[in-house]
Amino acid sequence: MTPRAVILSLCYLVASALFIMCLRGLSGPQTARRGLVLGELGMLIAVVGTLLHQDILRYDWILGGLVLGSGIGVAISAWIPMTKMPERIAMSHAFGGLASALVGVAEYNRQAGHLSHFEMGALGFEVFLGFLTFTASWMAFGKLQGVITGAPITYKGQNFVNLLLFLAAIGGLAFLVWQPENPLVFYGVCGLGLIMGVSGVLPIGGADMPVVISLNNSYAGLAACATGFALGSPILIISGALDGSSGFILSMMMSKAMNRSFANILFGAFGTDIAPTQLSAVSKPYNEATVEDAGAVLKASQSVIFVPGYGMAVSQAQHAVRDLAAALEKRGVDVKYAIHPVAGRMPGHMNVLLAEANVSYDKLFDLDDINDDFARTDAVIVVGANDVVNPAAKKDPSSPIYGMPVFNVEQARSVIVLKRSMNAGFSGVENELFFQPNTMMVLGDAKKTLLAMIAELKESGH
Repeated sequence: MTPRAVILSLCYLVASALFIMCLRGLSGPQTARRGLVLGELGMLIAVVGTLLHQDILRYDWILGGLVLGSGIGVAISAWIPMTKMPERIAMSHAFGGLASALVGVAEYNRQAGHLSHFEMGALGFEVFLGFLTFTASWMAFGKLQGVITGAPITYKGQNFVNLLLFLAAIGGLAFLVWQPENPLVFYGVCGLGLIMGVSGVLPIGGADMPVVISLNNSYAGLAACATGFALGSPILIISGALDGSSGFILSMMMSKAMNRSFANILFGAFGTDIAPTQLSAVSKPYNEATVEDAGAVLKASQSVIFVPGYGMAVSQAQHAVRDLAAALEKRGVDVKYAIHPVAGRMPGHMNVLLAEANVSYDKLFDLDDINDDFARTDAVIVVGANDVVNPAAKKDPSSPIYGMPVFNVEQARSVIVLKRSMNAGFSGVENELFFQPNTMMVLGDAKKTLLAMIAELKESGH
């Protein structure tokens, strides 16, 4: 083994260990920053090591790709703020899937006529999952961004059509393993991947997009793993397997948190935007309150729990939430944050936003850890959350979200809901919490409302 090969192997070994340590660190908010740094370091070592590969004869195209990719990354960061992190993640998955697929196409053409059955199987799996991830991620991006309706788009016999497309893809892959030298079938499998990415996400409602994003993460990782087998790259096999397995486990956890099965997520109609539901919500009587009313409740409270949701992200109110919490703590109020696993548009969305506002990790509590506290809490401030505080999930068997674990917000002495309007949330399901006698609705931009509450508390002093 040449010295260059020894260095390359060592780089891959160190990078793989750092990737595993990265995932371990990302499992908790206290160690997430360190885990991220370890992952970045591992990727840097893997890239530098790969540049020492003996098969690389020129670096100009690599340098061009580095400049182009960096430019796209900077543009995405400038275009999509951290408050829309799910959309950014969806785009990243799309580009990752496309990269794997294009590498597979290039490798198929480069080794035309010399592919073994195993290599052809890996390449076929790679391009199918890569192209599927590409279009599926863009569909998820469109639903999150509002470019595509969040309601499921279905038609009669859709599940049968999707099943036929899937069987056709499996049949094409099997044929390619048997007869690798068949470009028509190869590109047919590529096309089926593109089509299935669209047809698979269209019937899924917007409320299930967090799990869709997680599944796309798993698909992208599996595609990268297949790329590693096709190219004989150990680091791609290891990193892809880690990414694919962690994405799959996360999807399972998300499904459990939403009381959903994988079959429902892939083929269900959860998340339909029902116009009559929204109209009935406006016509029902509710307790609309002012900032002064909410301020009076907070002044008399000894314990307050914040429940953030996507509305906090939209109004970029995480810093205002932190400032209001600080103002309450100065008055001797016990303040906590209740974080639901599916609040926002992807796992950890609320954690990231609150961490950006420097909210202490020890004040963040998961559903199981804080749910019993609501009955002993004076006031709850719901910042743009809907489904995760909907009592229908516990009481109404006919509700689409029935069985989904939710916060016991209605048990608190007073509930202050900050919301733009009385329309239903992202899932289109009406929330009975908003019409209960102990709930006051403070309508308007969440950030402006929170800042007004802070001013109200400061005016009254201690």
